[in-house]
Amino acid sequence: MDDKKKAVVKEKVEELINSATCCQEAKDAGKAWLSACGTDKEDEAYKALIAELKEDIVTVDGLIEFAESEAGAAVFGGAEAAKGVAAHGREIKAAGAKYCDCPACKAVEAILELEGQA
Repeated sequence: MDDKKKAVVKEKVEELINSATCCQEAKDAGKAWLSACGTDKEDEAYKALIAELKEDIVTVDGLIEFAESEAGAAVFGGAEAAKGVAAHGREIKAAGAKYCDCPACKAVEAILELEGQA
């Protein structure tokens, strides 16, 4: 990968791993790639990172479905808060969003877009 693209990916990976909404698996994959940068393990770690991110990104439909579940209510701080998240999901979907717009998913989407996989 060229230096310009690598700089953008590094920035987005930093955003991802510092996001409160990032799952541990994505944090681990991001940290592993950052540690591997400049070594003979970089390409392998990047492939693993992309594979993990493709598994972890939440579609807007997935966000709405989760927010409307009991588990979503528990995560989002109660049924009323979860209803607000679901309503937000519907709003961003109506505006054309494909994925959740939390900080982690936004960083993942940017990385996947660079790879033509979003």
